[in-house]
Amino acid sequence: MNTRDAATHGAFSGSLSLSSPLPDSPQTRAWSEPSGALTLRGWLAHLARTGRLATVDQPVALAHELAAVAKRLDGTQVAFFTQPGRRDIPVVSGFMSRRAWIAEAMGVDERALLARFRDAAEAPLASRLVAGGEAACQQIVHTNAIDLHALLPIPTHSEHDNGPYITAGLVIARNPRTGVQNVSINRIQVHGRDRMAILLLPRHLHAFQKTAEAVGDALDVAIAIGVDPLTMLASQAITPIDHDELEIAGALHGAPLPVARCVTNGVHVPAFAEIVIEGRILPNVREPEGPFGEFPKYYSAQEAREVIEVTAVTHRRAPIFHTIVPAEMEHLLLGAIPREATLLAHLQRSHPGVKDVHLSVGGVCRYHLWVQFDKKREGEAKNVILCAFGAHYDIKQVVVVDTDVDVHDPAEVEWAIATRFQADRDLVVIGGAQGSPLDPSTTVGQPDDAPPHLQGVSAKMGLDATRPVVYAAHVFTRVRIPGADKVDLDALVAADNSAFDAWLDRDHG
Repeated sequence: MNTRDAATHGAFSGSLSLSSPLPDSPQTRAWSEPSGALTLRGWLAHLARTGRLATVDQPVALAHELAAVAKRLDGTQVAFFTQPGRRDIPVVSGFMSRRAWIAEAMGVDERALLARFRDAAEAPLASRLVAGGEAACQQIVHTNAIDLHALLPIPTHSEHDNGPYITAGLVIARNPRTGVQNVSINRIQVHGRDRMAILLLPRHLHAFQKTAEAVGDALDVAIAIGVDPLTMLASQAITPIDHDELEIAGALHGAPLPVARCVTNGVHVPAFAEIVIEGRILPNVREPEGPFGEFPKYYSAQEAREVIEVTAVTHRRAPIFHTIVPAEMEHLLLGAIPREATLLAHLQRSHPGVKDVHLSVGGVCRYHLWVQFDKKREGEAKNVILCAFGAHYDIKQVVVVDTDVDVHDPAEVEWAIATRFQADRDLVVIGGAQGSPLDPSTTVGQPDDAPPHLQGVSAKMGLDATRPVVYAAHVFTRVRIPGADKVDLDALVAADNSAFDAWLDRDHG
């Protein structure tokens, strides 16, 4: 966290979680938040105490109005709706919409954010299974006559979205071959009382589903809604298959994550989740899903998608529903930070001179990568560009800059391109590579019903915006005023302009 934010808000100590003992009942034992743990409720309480939570205590419509209010507050305050669609379950959005807040939740300076995430990804902690009946997420259990529309305040976000969507649910499933879990966030359209269509991109969850479907089996899943920011972030880690992201969450917490076994299947979910939807992805069943406004700030088309049949809904007493407004900062940063940490580690293995990376907001925190590099030999920057393209198929544009350029400042990067880059010398273009299927520019020239193997074909562009290793005199020496970074303006600048007014009153005409 930067100095200004630290002075304004104070560091999050990890001991601010709410404690709310619950009475014994047939469904639960007495329960309280664990001391020292970061939970969603504890994090929201901390944000509220430091002026970063806005409570909307008037009814708002679930269709568009809720998302519109959350969008206006995005990046400045968390939106907490007490009467969404006149429901009793509140909705929260935007509690991870600034990099500084995420670093604060981790307990590190913003500059150490990527290193902290990388350390957790490389040293995961096995989860701790909570005994039956002790999981907060299972205080209330619904298994009969489930109606998701009646139970949960599920918003419709963008103008042309085809109905209400779950956008902040951690989808958890087990590898049918090994039993190891995977965690991801997938968009889920709720189009029936107990049926949902889910987008499966060609990643681990999709591989699990195809394995189960190949032998005619359904795939058991759980969707955990309303978890703490560290567990949310861990869900987006880029790992090899058969690495449980909940174990990375444990490492980020500094202790094994408490998990509970679902009531209708064997999936393990965060014990402190607010809401859990249990179900199974049906084999050989597809139903329409979409259009939906995605992170590139365009709509994806309606297509036939896999279907989840709901078998149970469990939740805490007085649960909170979390929704992510698509294409806004919470959505973008959740994808950016784990990718940046993975990309930095990948690049540094081959190029130790790489010092920092940043997925720019203008590149929707997925497509444009800026790399800070300590160049020692000519040509190295182009190797870094090629290495970055191979690290993740989403990367569409790479800019490599010197160590005197701040890759988190768009004006700095643009200045480097303007003064250190020549297109006929420093441009790298690669055509016909795999890119993001959600990038609408990759569909140009393709038929509307193009098969999956033709979707997302993209050109890649790299810009070497580094100065020469050796240059004459001060041609590439950056203009600098000595002492400018040490000036104490608070000590030098007067609190008012009375001295200036007195100067004007003198005979200076």
